[in-house]
Amino acid sequence: MKTFTTILFSALCFTVGNVHGQDHKNVMLNNAISFMDVPYVAHTLDVNDNEELVINCDEVDCTTFVEYVLAMSLSPLEDGQVAEGDFANNLQKIRYRDGKIDGYTSRLHYIADWINNGVRDGLIQDISGARCTDTQKLSISYMSTHPQLYKQLTNSPGNVAKMKKIEKALSGKEIRYLPKDKLPNEGLPWINDGDIIAITTNTPGLDVAHLGIAFYVDGKLSLIHASSKEKKVVVSNIALSQMLKNNNSWTGIRVLRMKQ
Repeated sequence: MKTFTTILFSALCFTVGNVHGQDHKNVMLNNAISFMDVPYVAHTLDVNDNEELVINCDEVDCTTFVEYVLAMSLSPLEDGQVAEGDFANNLQKIRYRDGKIDGYTSRLHYIADWINNGVRDGLIQDISGARCTDTQKLSISYMSTHPQLYKQLTNSPGNVAKMKKIEKALSGKEIRYLPKDKLPNEGLPWINDGDIIAITTNTPGLDVAHLGIAFYVDGKLSLIHASSKEKKVVVSNIALSQMLKNNNSWTGIRVLRMKQ
């Protein structure tokens, strides 16, 4: 039986419309814009002792923001709204390995794992994987080496052991990405409005540091994202390329697209 926790289950999760003058041609962009100014709150998925499908569209971090936008965009409309059941089903497929909830480690904590799952299940396409030639070898270990940072890993050797197994399976794989010095301010023709942008990092043990949605503003590629600095969902006030240059630990981007 599917179980999920509903927290502040707002109409925002289910309403799709003509937002900020946008048309319906790019549902990912429209839905991303609909989250503008929603507060940034970390750890909203860790409110329960048992792992359940948490839906909280009124408080998001960079990952849950993208997950909600993608789940909304994949769901068919009924009288202009997304059905709760379709939204929840899609969100579970996006957030959990093979769509199955089986404890904390079944959640796709690493974005490399999240991408692999989404591609495998036909939810997204790896655009940078097809368009880029630069590669990096994954070396993932952050969660198992920093268990004190995670409620469900602290004092849980069993979960740490499971996480180490997942990290080992991901590590050593090569992924294609776009280095930040190859991304101009105006973006690239093959990066579209509404694409998912995963920002890669050189932080030891991690693969991706931040997520957002591509949005061209005044001829520059910007990012709609849940900003921990701004404490809400915003459109970046500088080009994505400049955001990358301003952060020494950010190395480039992976580009994903909702599969039509």
